[in-house]
Amino acid sequence: MSDSTSARFKQSLGLLDATMLVSGAMIGSGIFIVSADMSRNVGSTGWLLLTWLITGLVTVAAALSYGELAGMMPKAGGQYIYIQRAFGPLLSFVYGWTVFMVIQTGTIAAVAVAFTKFSAVFFPILNPENILVTLGSIKVSVGSLYAIASIILLTFINTKGIQSGKMIQNTFTIAKLVALFGLIVVGLGYGFKSGMLSQNLENAWDASKATSEGGITAIGGMALVMALGVSMIGSLFSSDAWNNVTFIAGEIKDPKRNIPRSLFLGTLIVTVIYLLANLAYLSILPLKGTPDGVDVLAKGIQFADYDRVATAAMSVIFSDSAAGIMAALIMISTFGCNNGLILAGARLYYAMAQDGLFLKQASTLNENGVPAKALWLQCLWASLLCLSGTYGELLNYCTFGSLLFYMVTIAGIFVLRRKEPNTERPYKAVGYPLVPILYLVVTFGICLILLIDDKTRFDTGMGLLIAAIGVPVYYFTTKTRKA
Repeated sequence: MSDSTSARFKQSLGLLDATMLVSGAMIGSGIFIVSADMSRNVGSTGWLLLTWLITGLVTVAAALSYGELAGMMPKAGGQYIYIQRAFGPLLSFVYGWTVFMVIQTGTIAAVAVAFTKFSAVFFPILNPENILVTLGSIKVSVGSLYAIASIILLTFINTKGIQSGKMIQNTFTIAKLVALFGLIVVGLGYGFKSGMLSQNLENAWDASKATSEGGITAIGGMALVMALGVSMIGSLFSSDAWNNVTFIAGEIKDPKRNIPRSLFLGTLIVTVIYLLANLAYLSILPLKGTPDGVDVLAKGIQFADYDRVATAAMSVIFSDSAAGIMAALIMISTFGCNNGLILAGARLYYAMAQDGLFLKQASTLNENGVPAKALWLQCLWASLLCLSGTYGELLNYCTFGSLLFYMVTIAGIFVLRRKEPNTERPYKAVGYPLVPILYLVVTFGICLILLIDDKTRFDTGMGLLIAAIGVPVYYFTTKTRKA
């Protein structure tokens, strides 16, 4: 059967499914890796845990605020629809453009690269040095083709209907939640016996910055504020994609109630897990170490091999089998994460296409009630991004763009309260106006730091440039449509 614009989304996802999408899309590879770089930036247990706590509070605050918009506008496209209603079509198009160009597809690419990185533990041919073809600055490796293949596979599965995507999402999310709880229990249990956590909590607030050569510089004041902001790139990336559930509002039962609930439950679950996981790492490994340490304890969290903190922690307990155990866990985590990202993202492009602001082909649903052509367009661009940069570069592009439009969307709550005071709001933002304002202030500060800091300035500037290019593209698109 051919695609048809008369097809309709099937409301077949309940509260559990929506919550699994929120938490499953959030938990990818970051929690197993980024604490190493964060530890090098802040150099203390207290500041490391505080960074994760702030990230969690900011994320939950945003989710609580989004709940109001989700209840008002339970339609496919989610955040794109919210921005359009509050600020008009130009800004909503720029958001959708940025999502397609870098936020969603860049995150899919970054997670696929991480999936490949840990698959290489079992299949060394996937290591990045196995280059097949070099095309200027682009290097096509066996690993990059493997990453692309994983994106194609998940896209194909999701073209078969929402039930196929739902089955993959729930299965892999439950598997990685169970595995993460196992890691936490084992880690904390070991820590109580070894006394490592107590050791790490000594002088917990003495901040310092470590270089890749092992040099250490004490930091405080503005230098510490900058270090915290840069560190939060990792924790925020690890906590991102929670908003994806709003993209699939058209397929959720009782969306006015279930979307706000799933946003809160999903972000809260992940925040607690992330904090406990870092406590587990600190219960097994010393935070501080040296890059040339003779073993994982000497290298510490700061200089874990390839930043694989979770693998280093588990190697203390499980010895030689740790690398395989953690690699398998992270493969499960990243595969499930990408399924959620792929499933949800295409719904936004579908909503844009329905408004005539995206390729017309993306405006249709196939016989299974899913936007198959939008899925394949997303697949194509994400696959190209797999060839364009490293995990870290993709991470920087995505995080800044996400934060920028989270701010825009939450500002929309204030605009709509003024413009549409009588509109039905089944759920109102908790702590309004204080919680949304607090989120905007904190997020603005983080974005400013990312634009100022030498380490992140270029990548975040590129993210801002990509968003800005969306403005002339919008005018060109609308002019072409009217012609």
